[in-house]
Amino acid sequence: MKIIRYQDREGIIGHAALQADGSAHALTGNLCDNPMPTGGKVEVAKMLAPLEPTAIICIGLNYRRHAQETNAKIPQFPVVFFKGLNTVQHPGQPILRPRHLRSDEVDYECELAVVIGKRCKNVSRAAALDQVLGYTCANDVSARDWQKEKGGGQWCRGKTFDTFCPLGPWLVTRDEIPNPNALAIRTVVSGEVLQDWNTNDMIFDVPTLIEFLSGSTTLLPGTVILTGTPHGVGMARTPRRWLQAGDSVSVEIEKIGTLTNPVADEPI
Repeated sequence: MKIIRYQDREGIIGHAALQADGSAHALTGNLCDNPMPTGGKVEVAKMLAPLEPTAIICIGLNYRRHAQETNAKIPQFPVVFFKGLNTVQHPGQPILRPRHLRSDEVDYECELAVVIGKRCKNVSRAAALDQVLGYTCANDVSARDWQKEKGGGQWCRGKTFDTFCPLGPWLVTRDEIPNPNALAIRTVVSGEVLQDWNTNDMIFDVPTLIEFLSGSTTLLPGTVILTGTPHGVGMARTPRRWLQAGDSVSVEIEKIGTLTNPVADEPI
């Protein structure tokens, strides 16, 4: 099932099941508690990010070719950082280049996002995918100057500006994607394909990530895990390819869909 989060013309927000003909049927119940279609069609005035996350946990350097292009050692354990909940952006809404705390090195990163559906802790690798509600597209937008040079040695400052985590366009439930590590994934910026690879290149696959992240740690329903990006990021290209106001960025993942956001400058 493809689950959308939407706003109708009256401003009411809800979840619905997207149908093959493009219509949407309302869902009953909580998103993480086996929601069921009611059969009633809803009017979608605006598409929203498919959920409001309870946490956004990110994995760095998780594709072999990406580690190679950045001259980084293959990590022994998953490299973990976090994005703030303020970073979530809706499909079709702009990624804003910071102008107040200025960055001119804003980069794109297509990523498979895993949404946890159950409260879980110390999950075994064998049971890991049973904790998943579904999957969506994500863009781990990064201000590389703040990430690499001005962030005090931590990545979070360059990763947590407003709008730096577009999600969507919908959530595909796990039954439709039995193997999340066999999906084509790519980024297209203003018509140019800049990343084009497969999730089978992950150093730590999705079950391994869930096992690791849940170790001695409770993952809440609604936790979003960004699983890393393949090679081709703007930082590693010659010449470097930073996002510019007026660009359009699309993250495409097989069996999920396409998440597209324009790029604009932050109003100041």
